[in-house]
Formats: sequence, C-alpha cells, structure tokens
Amino acid sequence: MTLPPTSVLNAVLTRRSAPRLAEPVPDPAELARLVQAAATAPDHGRLRPWRLVAVSGDERARHGDVLAEAADTPEQARRAAAKPLRAPLLLTIVHRPVPDHPKVPEWEQLAATTGMVTTLSLLLHSHGFASIWRTGAAIQAPQVHKYLGIDDDEQLLGWLYVGTRCASDAADRRPLDTLPRITWHTTGT
Repeated sequence: MTLPPTSVLNAVLTRRSAPRLAEPVPDPAELARLVQAAATAPDHGRLRPWRLVAVSGDERARHGDVLAEAADTPEQARRAAAKPLRAPLLLTIVHRPVPDHPKVPEWEQLAATTGMVTTLSLLLHSHGFASIWRTGAAIQAPQVHKYLGIDDDEQLLGWLYVGTRCASDAADRRPLDTLPRITWHTTGT
C-alpha cells in the first residue's frame, strides 16, 4: 500500500500538542488498531520494549488521588488530583527494557519506545483525535508505580493524554532553519 506523500507529511506538519481535550476518544478496537500500527516504528530486534496502561472514565479521579498522595504540598496535591481529568483517556507509557540484550542496548530500546509514542501521536492526529505527552515528578513516585502496576525493571515515561481538541488553540510552529542541523558528507558533485 502506497500513501500519497502529502498525507504523511501533512499529518507531521499539522500535529500539535493539545492541552485541552474532550470526548470522543478512540474506541477500544480503534485504539488497538492504532497501537498495532504505532508498533511498526523503528525497533531494532522487534523487542517492543513498552506497554500502555489505559486510564479512563471514573478511574481518572482515582488516578488523580494517587498523584495527589505523591505531592509535596497541599496545593500541589490539589493540582495533581485534577490533572487526569484534563483528558477523557490517559495512556500510561511504560518502558520495559530487555536487560543485557546482546544486540540492542537499553538506550536503543528507549528510542524504540519513544518512537512508538511519537508514531501513535501522529496516528491519533490523522484519525481526528489529539494528544499531549505529559510528565512530571509523579513518574518517580512509588505510590504511582504501585497503583499502575509498574515493576522495578520498568520505567514510567509519562502519560499520553488523548481526546478531541477542545478549541483551535494550536499555535503555528516556528519555522526551523534546517541548514545548521544537517551536515552532508558526500562524494563528488
């Protein structure tokens, strides 16, 4: 299957992080299809060193309670409790490296995980949804790890908040001067 190059380029150029999200979200079958497609991101050894934990519905409030428990001050706790309610679906990004792999070092496995998340974000956008990758101090909190079932050999990389963009709040991107970022090594003219 060959896609017109403009469709992929358009998805990449028009995707923006969406801080305000609402329903609808992908249904479970659609999300599974998008994750299956995102799993084709570059992944040396096809290790798929990641997993996702979906948090939606009323469970978002419980998730907020756990984030609040991890906060240092009452004000931080109040703000943390509200964070999961900013989107109708949170996809918890869990990195699961294969330790001491003979061919794929852990940094390369982390690159595969982040590549999958980036691809998933683009796929969501191309299907009419929006997302934003959120992190914060809570990704290190033991109570958050326990609640999400994150093992000691796994790493919480944050949450992909998913939904439908509430408003046209996406600012235009600053143009990137690619000239100083690309070094060419060529032979001949």
